Amino acid sequence: MGKDGKGKEAKGKGKQAAGSSDDAGGAKGGKGKGKGGKGGDDLGTCTFVKARHVLCEKQGKINEAYKKLQEGWLDNGDKVPPAEFAKVAQEFSECPSGKKGGDLGWFPRGKMAGPFQEVAFNTPVGATSAPFKSMHGYHFILCEGRKN
Repeated sequence: MGKDGKGKEAKGKGKQAAGSSDDAGGAKGGKGKGKGGKGGDDLGTCTFVKARHVLCEKQGKINEAYKKLQEGWLDNGDKVPPAEFAKVAQEFSECPSGKKGGDLGWFPRGKMAGPFQEVAFNTPVGATSAPFKSMHGYHFILCEGRKN
């Protein structure tokens, strides 16, 4: 599976639509290099990202999960602690990783399909992406770390 075309821009924090991860039913793909963002934490240029995600088949369910984070954390401009994100993932995610709090662990550039990779590699450490659509459903991501 190669890079997917960009979908409609997601509501919220302006992240793009994305593909998917292996845990979310995706396959290896992607071209290896995303858009090179510039930032203090190597946004878009790092080699590995540690992330959690929530995957739901239906848009209404992902919006409900995201709203739960918004009301507890995001509306206040706070970063969502991984433990709190994990609770939401365990409650809402339909991905097998949901049982592990949505934890995808460390993954290299090129492992995740298309725009899922783009969102993961361009979300600042500690930040949560807006919901976005992939061929496997709807996601949002918490970026926990990045390294080269």
